[in-house]
Amino acid sequence: QVQLVESGGGSVQPGGSLRLSCVASGYTASIASMSWFRQAPGTEREGVAGIYIRGDITRYTDSVKGRFTISLDNSKKTPILQMNSLKPEDTAKYYCAVKSGYFYEPDRVPFDTHNYPYWGQGIQVTVDS
Repeated sequence: QVQLVESGGGSVQPGGSLRLSCVASGYTASIASMSWFRQAPGTEREGVAGIYIRGDITRYTDSVKGRFTISLDNSKKTPILQMNSLKPEDTAKYYCAVKSGYFYEPDRVPFDTHNYPYWGQGIQVTVDS
């Protein structure tokens, strides 16, 4: 079992920045990919950024490319989402999710929620004046 706790959310003005982190505990040796999803009211949960921790692979949804950066801290258990140039449309509840890996996977960082068995509780990000 893996437990995930997000932190770093809050409210910022358009153009501002936030830094989200996700602390993983439990059976963390099983983790291969770590991703951030978000969900605004009335919308489907969408993948935002993901990282395959056993290779140099990252993925971003088109709307955040050039503005958001995903990385790992030195523990290799805490994915960091640096969000710059935030826009009102980035307002959503952000979730950390992790999955195990396999010997071969065509897509190491899927953005389909069903691929991720472990989820954090989510943290609110609000971008408004």
